[in-house]
Amino acid sequence: MKAKRRWGDRRDGTKLRDIDAMHYVMPLMYPNRCDNEAYMTISIRLDKTEEYLRRKNKESAETKVTLFEVIIIAILKTIQLRPQLNRFIANKTMYQRNNLTAAFTVKKVFSDEGDETLARIYADENDTLDSLAAKINEQITLCKTGTDESTDAMNVIKKLPFRQLIGAIARMLDRHGLMPKSVIATDPYQCSVVLTNLGSLGMNIGYHHLMNWGTTSLFVVVGKKHNKPHYDSEGNVTMKRELAISFTIDERISDGYYYARSLKLLKKLVENPELLEGPIGNEVRY
Repeated sequence: MKAKRRWGDRRDGTKLRDIDAMHYVMPLMYPNRCDNEAYMTISIRLDKTEEYLRRKNKESAETKVTLFEVIIIAILKTIQLRPQLNRFIANKTMYQRNNLTAAFTVKKVFSDEGDETLARIYADENDTLDSLAAKINEQITLCKTGTDESTDAMNVIKKLPFRQLIGAIARMLDRHGLMPKSVIATDPYQCSVVLTNLGSLGMNIGYHHLMNWGTTSLFVVVGKKHNKPHYDSEGNVTMKRELAISFTIDERISDGYYYARSLKLLKKLVENPELLEGPIGNEVRY
């Protein structure tokens, strides 16, 4: 049963009324999200993951699952099991997000002139690898064959006069949680996590910046696959397939221990994707 909305709650988040003093004070002292960026990186071993994908995609005649989709789904499960990752700060107040969402950019055509559109995925605790992969593929198909609602909305704004006034009003509504539901539903920066797949462009990872606009407190960049030498106790070298993932986080949301434990869980999920076959709300030992 959905909790009743109380005074101080937002449409998209529930005000946290019982947090420790440090996390209560930090938004008051450091009100801007962009001033509180922290960066973390993990390396993922791909041998078991790629073998799993080959086997699964060979057995299934339906939607094929990609490595990027596994990463998206693993991150959604991590956020589901580590709910502090799904918090945000707005107007110097910390909230627990009401929904679990991920956004990523889809390029219609890989060319300099190719348009970009924005995909957004909604998840719940009963979703599985198969159901989320189907949602992701549906969104990608929609983005490549049409225009997303957020792009349509930006095209409308582009034609309106008094752009400075429109911007000021929009920032005020965003800050106080008064943005219309239709805007929140299509804005990628009102999500639990935003991802970008630089590996699909043949690029190594970088770090995405946070934004003061919106509520997203977690940005993820996926790099390209590569071979990396591993040394055993006797100095013998074995080349292993790996992939690096970088994270830009709002350090006001939680502490380093919580983030480190969360990334440990994510690493286990990506390296063992069979753990994603059940509902993402199922607990995992790590």
